[in-house]
Amino acid sequence: MLRIDLLFALKLFAALGSGLVAGVFFAFSTFVMLALARIPSAQGIAAMQSINITVINLWFMTAFLGTGAVCIFLAIAALFNWHQTGAAYLLVGSLLYLVGTFLVTIAFNVPLNDALAIVQPDSPEGANLWNKYLSDWTLWNHIRTIAALAAAALFTLALCDRTM
Repeated sequence: MLRIDLLFALKLFAALGSGLVAGVFFAFSTFVMLALARIPSAQGIAAMQSINITVINLWFMTAFLGTGAVCIFLAIAALFNWHQTGAAYLLVGSLLYLVGTFLVTIAFNVPLNDALAIVQPDSPEGANLWNKYLSDWTLWNHIRTIAALAAAALFTLALCDRTM
């Protein structure tokens, strides 16, 4: 019984964490980046540089990294319990979050943020970088949003199946 209760709690955490992260990314994709694109590039760069510093905080990192850690556990549990009906939901949801959200962040969004961090906001190089940053960062953010939302949906379906 304890195993089932722990697994249920982890599935719930993964569903809520994925949904919360999807919501943060959704906000950036649908209005934050659009708003930053509307203001002068120096101001947009300075604002995004500040966002990229303040996002590294206990609350966001717990949701982002904690969900990733739980996904690793759930993927392993799904593989060891593949005969259970909800295992596919857990495995695919975990992979979507780990690859489509976490790995995309590390491979694409973080390097773009690192490049933006060292540019002078009011320089010509900054303005050139900003135009490319807006389109590239937002494209990868759309992918993270979709992956995290799909993962949340699959974890929610897995919650409905109490056999695993």
